[in-house]
Amino acid sequence: MPAGIYVGTDDGLHVFGSQTRLELPGRRLRTLVADGDKTWALVGESEIFNAGAAAIWRHVTRLRNVKTTCIHPSGDGLLIGTYGAHLYRLRGQRLEPVESFDLVDGRAKWRAASGDQPSVGSIGVDDDGNTFVNVRIGGIPRSTDDCATWEPTLDIDEDVHQIVALPGDGPLLAATARGLSTSWDHGGAWNHRALGLDGTYCTAVGVCNDTVVVSASEGTNGKGAAIYRGGLEGVRLERCGKGLPDLETNIEPHCLAGAGSTIAFGTTTGAVYASADAGRSWELLADGLPVVRCVLVRE
Repeated sequence: MPAGIYVGTDDGLHVFGSQTRLELPGRRLRTLVADGDKTWALVGESEIFNAGAAAIWRHVTRLRNVKTTCIHPSGDGLLIGTYGAHLYRLRGQRLEPVESFDLVDGRAKWRAASGDQPSVGSIGVDDDGNTFVNVRIGGIPRSTDDCATWEPTLDIDEDVHQIVALPGDGPLLAATARGLSTSWDHGGAWNHRALGLDGTYCTAVGVCNDTVVVSASEGTNGKGAAIYRGGLEGVRLERCGKGLPDLETNIEPHCLAGAGSTIAFGTTTGAVYASADAGRSWELLADGLPVVRCVLVRE
């Protein structure tokens, strides 16, 4: 896919780069994820699309009688999370449930943050093949054997909104209600970074180069919502201000993303802000869009 900022909305995919264009018009995009030169998109309640270097989208599959929440490529197919906190895997044209995920220790204690059932919020896979799944609310189960078995890593009662597994020696990051949670040993031990935050309720996280950017507020109502940045190996986070207005609502999971020195986020009010210097300064990229559901930055 060409370099640019990809913004998935309730009415299509808006692409900002060498030229601005609209793709998948009329479609509600839920998640966007890069996979080499390919991009995967979760569209509507249960449809999966992808596009290669030529940026031509094709319909791949639809899950029947299942409401999907997120997707993520793995070494052995595309992983798909759902409401009810289940996993599926797409291998080529074959779609199959990951039945081992239904046997995670402590699963009976999982609960919903709202509504009537827990759900998979996001999925991450690191370079060693470890798979991480954040459950709302159920912590972060981990598999070290290609989804054959699972074990909990973070306390079940943690309210985790999004996880990001970084390549190489990078950490596993989690935006949680306690702050920015970080693990440098594949989920074995965690520390919670809240120094510098005005509120610890973190909802989305993205990375550009060696900088982590996170959205945080005082709680579910979005009071005091703001964007913060800091070093991956640092402790304190600093509030981003240059070029940003006071935010009216929380930034939703999957709506903050970065690559290289570029980071961008979108809001439920249809605004998109971008930074070319790892969050030091920002500019308004677009306004008046439909509700933003996901953001992807490609170099």
